[in-house]
Amino acid sequence: MTLIRTVEPSAEPVTLAEAKAHLRLDHSSEDDLLSGLIRAAREEVERAAGLALIEQSWRLVLDRWPRNGTVTLPLHPVRTILSVTAYGPEGEVSLVNPSSYQADTVSRPARIGFREAPPALRTMNGIEIDFTAGFGEAATDVPDLLRRAMLLLVAHWYEFRTAFGPKDQPVGYPAGYERLIAPFRARRL
Repeated sequence: MTLIRTVEPSAEPVTLAEAKAHLRLDHSSEDDLLSGLIRAAREEVERAAGLALIEQSWRLVLDRWPRNGTVTLPLHPVRTILSVTAYGPEGEVSLVNPSSYQADTVSRPARIGFREAPPALRTMNGIEIDFTAGFGEAATDVPDLLRRAMLLLVAHWYEFRTAFGPKDQPVGYPAGYERLIAPFRARRL
């Protein structure tokens, strides 16, 4: 299973102005640094919680159809299934008819249940599922706790830009960050 982002989010959940206000900065000499920290904080929150914050497109690539007929999608929240493509043994491409599967985008993890017997596939990377995930297109669609977690990371990384040795750790994550993202993490039983 391989997950590939095909379209980046069009905006960040936290703006440069919000980050500067949080840091109480009134100069623009480090705007590029802050923009990079905002992007890195979004990516870290997404990775840690298994989320897509702002709407973005993804492709899940599988080698074979699952035995139980259900594919789980590793990101949350899934908004739409764009297409399911199958590659035959000789590389022939066929779009799987949407009437032959049912998408459950409400559950976590989201899943796709196939109703029909799947066609024969090439040995590797025989299935591509394209989908969109994210809370919405705007920063206001992202839950406030996740935006606060991003601001904490940005401020922490801005403050501690130099390298620290093992005896100085942990300095990678600020206090409270884990509590902010905990309600959004996927839980395993």
